[in-house]
Amino acid sequence: MSIIELKNIEKRFGGVSALEDINITVNKNEWVSIMGPSGSGKTTLLNILSLMDNPTGGEYLFNGEDVSGFDEAKQLLFRREKIGLIFQQFHLIPYLTALENVMLAQYYHSATDEEDARAVLDKVGLSHRLTHRPSQLSGGEQQRLCIARSLINDPEVLLADEPTGNLDADNEKIIFELFAELKKEGKTLITITHNRELGALGDRVVLLHHGHQVSPHHHKHDNRHFQHGKI
Repeated sequence: MSIIELKNIEKRFGGVSALEDINITVNKNEWVSIMGPSGSGKTTLLNILSLMDNPTGGEYLFNGEDVSGFDEAKQLLFRREKIGLIFQQFHLIPYLTALENVMLAQYYHSATDEEDARAVLDKVGLSHRLTHRPSQLSGGEQQRLCIARSLINDPEVLLADEPTGNLDADNEKIIFELFAELKKEGKTLITITHNRELGALGDRVVLLHHGHQVSPHHHKHDNRHFQHGKI
């Protein structure tokens, strides 16, 4: 059953076309990797999926509802309740502890619950770092903190933008395993990445090239995933 349907999505900035004729369906509990070279439109697509930007044309259906025309208040509610966002840049509050960073995300959604916040930090392997501030955490720990923050409101879709972009190989592996575990638990994941290894972990790769969608290939670990453009 589909959770996201993008139908003929276009995005123009003045006379420049950033995305054209994008058609993607994401099913519940599916992991879709969106890949492509720099300038292919990945970030523009992420902004549309998270309702941080509106398409110029086409439809964005989420659970069958067209969300592309939502006003600002509805967009905010959508991001809080439906989407868990994980960025390459961590966007953590430097003067708050790990626990407080997670509880702040929770606060904006509903009431804070320290027990729930502790539980998601435990899930990402940070139960021993609850009182540490971001500057006291390694890059890998900060990214795991971001994942915990994205999970606190139990979103329907996790949307990750280059989640391993700033990490070394060891921390990369931890994030790979964490995403695989979340998928096993029933989460729907969309990862936007340059990383072939991370891309190949998905059920399916969608390739973008100069704002156009390249014919998808459904076979995991198939080098044809990467034949278009330098990824």
